[in-house]
Amino acid sequence: MYKNVLKNIGLITTIVIIANLLAFNAKAQITLTGQLRTRGESRNGYANLVPLDSKNADFISQRTRLIFGYKWDRLSFGTSLQDVRVWGADASSISTTDNRLLLHEAWAELTLANKADTTIGFKWFDLMTLKIGRQELIYDDSRLIGNLDWLQQGRRHDMILLKTMHHGWQVDLGFAYNQNTDAAGIVNTDYVPANIPATVKNSLGTLVAAPAGLIPLAAGGSAANNSAKTGTPVFANPPSTNGATQDYKSFTSLYISKKFDQTKVSALFFNDNFGKYRLDSVGSVATGYVYGRRFVRTGATDTYDYSPVHRYTYGVMVNHTLGNASDFGKFALQAAYYQQSGHNRDNVSLDAYHYTVALTYQKDNLSFTPGFDVLSGNDAVNPSGKDNRFDPLYGTPHKFWGYMDYFYAGSGSAAGGLNNAYFKIKYATNIISLGLDLHNFALSKDMKKADGTVISKSLGKEADLQVSYNMNKFTNVEFGYSLMKATDSMPFAKGQATTDAVASTFGKTGTWAYLMLKFTPDFFYAKPVAIKQ
Repeated sequence: MYKNVLKNIGLITTIVIIANLLAFNAKAQITLTGQLRTRGESRNGYANLVPLDSKNADFISQRTRLIFGYKWDRLSFGTSLQDVRVWGADASSISTTDNRLLLHEAWAELTLANKADTTIGFKWFDLMTLKIGRQELIYDDSRLIGNLDWLQQGRRHDMILLKTMHHGWQVDLGFAYNQNTDAAGIVNTDYVPANIPATVKNSLGTLVAAPAGLIPLAAGGSAANNSAKTGTPVFANPPSTNGATQDYKSFTSLYISKKFDQTKVSALFFNDNFGKYRLDSVGSVATGYVYGRRFVRTGATDTYDYSPVHRYTYGVMVNHTLGNASDFGKFALQAAYYQQSGHNRDNVSLDAYHYTVALTYQKDNLSFTPGFDVLSGNDAVNPSGKDNRFDPLYGTPHKFWGYMDYFYAGSGSAAGGLNNAYFKIKYATNIISLGLDLHNFALSKDMKKADGTVISKSLGKEADLQVSYNMNKFTNVEFGYSLMKATDSMPFAKGQATTDAVASTFGKTGTWAYLMLKFTPDFFYAKPVAIKQ
C-alpha cells in the first residue's frame, strides 16, 4: 500500500518539478492545471424504475485530475492523471489491491506542416499535425463522438489522429487498435474485449473462477437452471451495444468540416470493428455451467471464424446561425442525419438511422430551444430480419436524452428505439446559469409484452433543472434536480418486466438530485496587479 502511495506522490512531484524548471524557458509554453470534482447524489429511479416504496440511494463520488501540457516549436505534449472513487468505497485502511489511479490522457502531437512557420519546408497544407497516444476525441456537439465528461471516469481512446487544416477545411483521420496482451506466447490476435471478473456464479448459484477467454453471461433464471439439469445450455441475450462491456477491436474515423459564412457543415464516417464470438459453456450437469461469449480459440480443433465484424456509421450535420443576440435576437438551426450499416457486435446485419433537428432563439442572456430526435429501433410487429436499433457510438447521451440516463447509457435502452421531443430554456451569464429541459419520450417502433400484446409507444416525461454558479475563477458549484413521470410501458421497454404483474411492482415516478463542487486551479496563474501611476 505504502509503495503505491509513495509511487503516486513521487510521480506527481516529478511533474511539478519539471514543469517549474521548464517554465523559465521563454521558448516553451507550460501549463499545469488541476481538477477536483466532488458530486453528491440522491437517486430514487435514476436510469431505471425502482420497486415501489424504495428508499433513496445516496452517495458521494469524486474525480481528481492533474493535467500537464507542454508546447515548444513543432511539438506539443499532454498528460492527464486521474483518480475516481466513491467516498467510503475504501476502508480507512486501504486494501493493497485497491488501485483507481489511471492515466486519463498521455499524448504527443507533432507538427508536420505549418505555413506560418518558416522553418518547416512542407507547405502543402496550412497546418498538419500527428497526435499519438491516449486522448479524448470530441466532434461537433459530442452527439456521437465525445469525452463523456459528465461521467466521472470520462472517455478516452488509445489512438493515432492525423489532423489537417487547409483553407478553412478541417480533415481528421483517426485509427485505433486494441489488444489486451503483448502477444507473448500468442499466435493470433483474438481479443477478449473486457475486464473479466475473477469469479462468477454458475447455473447452480455456486461462486467459481471465471473461465479463461470467456465473458460470462447471466444464466437466465429458472430457464437456465432447468437447462443445467438437462445438460442443455441456455444463454441470456447479450447486453445492448451502448454501455456494454465489449469494447471495439479497432476503428477508423474520418471527420470533415467547413464553415461557409454563417453555416458550418460537418461529415463523419466511423468504422468500428468488434471481435466475433460464439456462445459457449464450461462445466457439467453435476458441477453447474458458466455460460458466456467466447472470443478466443480453445485449441487446434476450434475452427470457428473469430475474424472481426464491421460496423459503419456515417452522416452529415449542419449548423446555421442568423441574427445577433444583442439586437433582435440570434437564431441557431441544427440538423443532422446519420446511418448505420454493416453488422452489429453480435454479427447481425445492421440497418439503422438517427436524425435530429433543433432551433435555438437567443436574446441577450436568455435562450429557448425546441427540438426533436429520432433513433430507429426494432419493430416487434413487422420485423425486418435485420438489427434496426441505432447505437449513438461514443458520445455523451447524458447531454441529449435526459439527465436521468434512461436511454443509451449504461442502463441500456429500448429495443424499439426512441423519439424525443424536447424544449429547453436557459438563462446564462458569466456568473450564474439556470436551465430547464423538458422531454417527452416515446418508442420509435412497436414493442410487445411476453403474451404478444403491443405496448403503448409513450414512455414518459422528464424534467431536468440545473443551476450553476461560478464562485471565482477556479471554483464552480452546480445543483441539479430531475423528475421522471413514466408510463406503464417504461418497465417493458427497459426490459425490467415481461408481464403486467411484474410491471406493477415498479413505481412510475423517478427522482434524482445532485450537488457538485468543481475546483479547477491553474498552478501557474498569477493574479494581475494594478500599477499605480
